[in-house]
Amino acid sequence: MTIRTFLAASASALLLAACGESGEVPADPATETGDAVEVTEPVQTASVDIQLLDAALDAQPEEAKARYQYRNPKETLEFFGVAPGMTVVETLPGGGWYSKILIPYLGDEGTLIGADYSVDMWGNFGGFATEEFLEGKKTWPETWVADATEWLGENETSLNAFAFGSRDESLDGTVDAFLMIRAIHHLNRFNTDEKDYMVEALGDAYALLKPGGILGVVAHRSPEENSDEWAKGDNGYNKQSDVIAWAEAAGFELVASSDINANPKDTPVEGDVVWRLPPSLGTSRENPDLRAEMQAIGESDRMTLKFRKN
Repeated sequence: MTIRTFLAASASALLLAACGESGEVPADPATETGDAVEVTEPVQTASVDIQLLDAALDAQPEEAKARYQYRNPKETLEFFGVAPGMTVVETLPGGGWYSKILIPYLGDEGTLIGADYSVDMWGNFGGFATEEFLEGKKTWPETWVADATEWLGENETSLNAFAFGSRDESLDGTVDAFLMIRAIHHLNRFNTDEKDYMVEALGDAYALLKPGGILGVVAHRSPEENSDEWAKGDNGYNKQSDVIAWAEAAGFELVASSDINANPKDTPVEGDVVWRLPPSLGTSRENPDLRAEMQAIGESDRMTLKFRKN
């Protein structure tokens, strides 16, 4: 679907503020240590353009650049093999932190597709997930495309969007890279015998990707020795072995892992939540000493995993 089609569809849509940046919602066989492991390399249909990527990164505002030291967008996109002209899905794009890098980098021949949690899943969050919020989520694809259009500037990157469980099946087999950057930890939290949101999301990713396409995951990493209950996602963390198992169960092959987003200072124990750390600092707003301690740790320790659809 073209951007013009989406703009027409979104003319009457409610503009809803994004709830966070790329999954930040307040509330293994090869990789238990997180060491970089190159297993195999998928065939790439396009080449990473470092010069163009640097230009896209340099054009971002200083507030965004301040987080490069923790998010490592250049190294992350290079590791996943994202290249100009590709069709890329970004899960939970929020206010566009990564989108605003991807749009000029993918370029006029590229396509950026936003992916959101299903309205059904959002309803499980409680709190901020009011009836008004959920009503707005029903038109999120149109709303997001309208918002992202404002980020295009002189670029003509194509835009599209969908919610998990409601993908456009005509796009199956057309996506080069499917990014889940700090967005996977919520998918395991609300599963029931009747509904498995992780299976649904990874199933959509597998269907949309081309053969050989890449699923790129960056996620807050729990120590493997922490309990399964603590690490299921409610606290923001998942075990790397679990993420690998979920992706492999969906049919993906782990092809590489990296420590580019690791932070050895973050060693969470039972009772910790990821939102104690920057940028949220949710547990230290009234405690300057604790706040300074959390700032000294920095953002979370993160796994970076590259999977391939065979």
